[in-house]
Amino acid sequence: MTMDINVLRSIVTVAAFVVFVGILVWACLPSKQAQFDEAAQLPFKSE
Repeated sequence: MTMDINVLRSIVTVAAFVVFVGILVWACLPSKQAQFDEAAQLPFKSE
């Protein structure tokens, strides 16, 4: 079986979607909440 361009495109699309879902899950982990809250307040902190 030869791999044509459409099969390659499908593989890349599925891989990109899996990476996207992985990043989404990582960003929504409860253990990251405090870290993100602190980062959100950085522009308002004065030196």
